Amino acid sequence: MSFYGDNLKLTVFGESHGEAIGMTLAGIPAGHKIDMDKVLVQMARRAPGKDKTATPRLEKDFPSVKSGFLNSVTTGAPIACVIENTNTRSGDYGNLLDLPRPGHSDYTAYVKYDGNNDIRGGGHFSGRLTAPLVFAGAVIRQILEEKGVRIAAHIQSIGSVSDEKFDLVNIPDELIERLNSESFALIDRTVEEAMRTEVEAAKAELDSVGGVVECVVKGLPAGIGGPLFDGLEGAIAKAVFGVPAVKGVEFGIGFDCAKLRGSENNDSFRYSGTSVVTETNNCGGILGGITNGMPVIFRAAFKPTPSISVPQKTVNLSTGENDELVVKGRHDPCIVARAVSVIEAVAAIAVYDMMLGEV
Repeated sequence: MSFYGDNLKLTVFGESHGEAIGMTLAGIPAGHKIDMDKVLVQMARRAPGKDKTATPRLEKDFPSVKSGFLNSVTTGAPIACVIENTNTRSGDYGNLLDLPRPGHSDYTAYVKYDGNNDIRGGGHFSGRLTAPLVFAGAVIRQILEEKGVRIAAHIQSIGSVSDEKFDLVNIPDELIERLNSESFALIDRTVEEAMRTEVEAAKAELDSVGGVVECVVKGLPAGIGGPLFDGLEGAIAKAVFGVPAVKGVEFGIGFDCAKLRGSENNDSFRYSGTSVVTETNNCGGILGGITNGMPVIFRAAFKPTPSISVPQKTVNLSTGENDELVVKGRHDPCIVARAVSVIEAVAAIAVYDMMLGEV
């Protein structure tokens, strides 16, 4: 379902081509002053229609806040936010009623909901639903910053072109600050042109391309989380997999640890003053589901956008025969750049939900 949280209660509602999308967020304590201009910066980083790598569908993504604030300070009441859909072309999706897109939720949603699902723009399965996620995350990030916890992400790769990865041990605050303000966030800005070329090549062939977003949560104290099914890794992964098109999540060095011996993979402990730190951070800041005080670092893999204009084999649900589909409409040739702020947002939501349970 479209709910998240054990201590927070986040609900996301709406469809891509409905009147509006939005969210309610219960459990935010009273008394936190929120800078709405900073929230709008994060909303703009995700918004469509502003970059050649994204869909030309232009939406302002202006959040209309209905409750939960008084004079920009949280009241303790549930926060409600509505974002209007103003630039839809529902006619572009008419053929998808019968011809489900390969790689998309059209068919599985058709089965699940007996053909009553809204396929316009992907309906409730659309990446459009990440806009209210970014709003919720942008609010929570400011509360986390009060506690010394900072979050940033960047495009780690698009197709075959890669950015540098975060240093697993040392992430400068200046880098976090810069990445938080960029719509095409990169550690090494010199790879931007090659990444854009990769996207343009796929777009020219009526195709799409995927990539990886890397995220860091810096400043978490040791001791957040729990064993087995109450671990922070699981909480973050659940939130990240709620983002459409995510197909993989790894922490620290991730799957590469399977190639190492224990002596190579283990992060040696030492004292830094009175604090315990590790020499390396292959575990990504989490051991036994619990933070160890080092930066929490993870990566999310995004599949290529399934809505492509290359002819694809599918089935006709009305005739019961095999058929061919050419997708119409406006779609992202690559969603990775826009997904950076979304991954930051869901990381903030997951981390703060877990922290509230520690009080």
